[in-house]
Amino acid sequence: MKPTLLLLAMILTAFTTHAQLLQNPEGREHLSLNGRWHYIIDPYENGYYNYRRQAFDQIGNKTGGYYDDREQTDPMALIEYDFDHSPTLDVPGDWNSQDPTLEFYEGTVWYQRDFNVKLEKDKKYWLYFGAANYEAHVYLNGKKLGMHKGGFTPFQFDVTDLLKNGANSVVLKVDNSRHQDEVPTVNTDWWNYGGITRDVLLLNTPKSYIQDYKIQLNRENNKEIKGFVQLAGGANKVTVSIPELKVSQSFSADTNGLVNISLPVKKISYWSPENPKLYDVELSAGADNVKDKIGFRTIVTSGHNILLNGKSVFFRGISMHEENPLIPGRIRGEGDIRMLFQWAKEMNCNFIRLAHYPHSEKALRIADEMGLMIWGEVPVYWTISWENQPTFDNAQAQLTDMIVRDKNRASVVIWSVGNETPVSEPRLKFMGSLVDKVRSLDDTRIVAAALEVHQKDGVVTCDDPLQEKIDLVSFNEYAGWYWGKPEDLPGLKFNFSTDKPVFISELGAGATPGFHSEDKVRWSEEYQEELYVNQVKMLSKVETLRGMTPWILVDFKSPRRPHPVYQNFWNRKGLISNTGKKKKAFYVLQGFYNDKEAEFKNN
Repeated sequence: MKPTLLLLAMILTAFTTHAQLLQNPEGREHLSLNGRWHYIIDPYENGYYNYRRQAFDQIGNKTGGYYDDREQTDPMALIEYDFDHSPTLDVPGDWNSQDPTLEFYEGTVWYQRDFNVKLEKDKKYWLYFGAANYEAHVYLNGKKLGMHKGGFTPFQFDVTDLLKNGANSVVLKVDNSRHQDEVPTVNTDWWNYGGITRDVLLLNTPKSYIQDYKIQLNRENNKEIKGFVQLAGGANKVTVSIPELKVSQSFSADTNGLVNISLPVKKISYWSPENPKLYDVELSAGADNVKDKIGFRTIVTSGHNILLNGKSVFFRGISMHEENPLIPGRIRGEGDIRMLFQWAKEMNCNFIRLAHYPHSEKALRIADEMGLMIWGEVPVYWTISWENQPTFDNAQAQLTDMIVRDKNRASVVIWSVGNETPVSEPRLKFMGSLVDKVRSLDDTRIVAAALEVHQKDGVVTCDDPLQEKIDLVSFNEYAGWYWGKPEDLPGLKFNFSTDKPVFISELGAGATPGFHSEDKVRWSEEYQEELYVNQVKMLSKVETLRGMTPWILVDFKSPRRPHPVYQNFWNRKGLISNTGKKKKAFYVLQGFYNDKEAEFKNN
């Protein structure tokens, strides 16, 4: 096979790894491989290509790359790399924030670590990565396991036959270079953090095991829990138990190992922000046993209302990136997530838009626990290569992986297929097909996208044809910042051609923390405050408004924001500064949400 054809086959394989993902990896027996990993910066990709620009793992005997992890046992041998004496980085974590010389680096970095394992008979083993940005080639003991594209979705490899009893070495080539045909594309408004940014686990299960499951409340009948269990390795029967509900039932699988689940329930406490009730759910199949905590709720739209458990709800939301401003870089663990979520709850939020890509599974589980509804999104952002089939395949794979991973999280109420994409026929086909994919995978949640609006003669409209396929009139509007003045906002009117709930997915203004101005000049906290005051006045007149996620909870790093006085590579639209200080607009939104909570509580 020619190298180009082999590469294409590898890419297609990477796009279908979701079919093999184990549901609930943290709930399986595992060895954590988090910690310090050796790294080598490789801007010319010397560890992957020879001097003729031929990939070592696609020619000859498939050796010669850094993934061989050779040791200098012969002083005469020519080896031009050495992991053992290279510096180390924390995993999970990005390289940009851990090494000052890598702050703006985009390219290849090699990761390596040794680990020991005592193999057990009748066990299967998987090497699992929560995420690596963006393209990762993975090797175990010098053998290539495969490649994965997508900086925010999990991937795993069956390593049962390659693991050694005792010492092992894992090597990754991670490349965060931006390319036009990738997802996201070359142009974004967030920092392109490279590296192994989420947990690395060595999972194990019995040879016959539970691969996947979906256990959710029936959207059409809230007295029935339904879903499926996918068995593998010869398992043909599963028992599903929810002890607190006094429910336990066994089911037989079909010839493909698929089990359809239906569990009638009488008295159940529904999950909501006010009552984030989670039930212990146990699944048993032979020697395999998996435990999870799952909340049960329904979420639907009806006319211009959003109904949570049959009651109209207003999404008091905020947007956020997966970044801790107090400790530079990508979120590293549970403490970072809880801090950000708690800031949102202090604003009286019941909803968070996790922008603009799938956040960690930990975040979704913590949202379940804390009672925060979630908008999950894939990085189909701005101007994607709409007519390039591999780009669509990539986007669909990331969307699928997100839904497969998070389908049991009660907190996730909206799946979004993208953000601020320009209207065109190719784009409509691309994103419309993503909407169809969502609906084929999950019928228990709302489908949306962050669309754009148009303003003419004081009238704001959203005439994007994609809104006919989704469940919300959801759009970004930056009145008073990118167009118009804050004082003009109360006079604006909205006009919509469809009877669906209106959701403002972004609004806001930049404010340099600590910069104050009696004249309310641009970049001052007073300007941002005034804009929010007038946004509230304007939006209060939109009778069908059922939610909003202003941009954004906290200032975040962005190469697009270089102004040395006001930005210094920070997007300053946060309602909280990069030092954790609440700006004046924080309290305006908090007051509005207090009013909305009272209004909808009395409905």
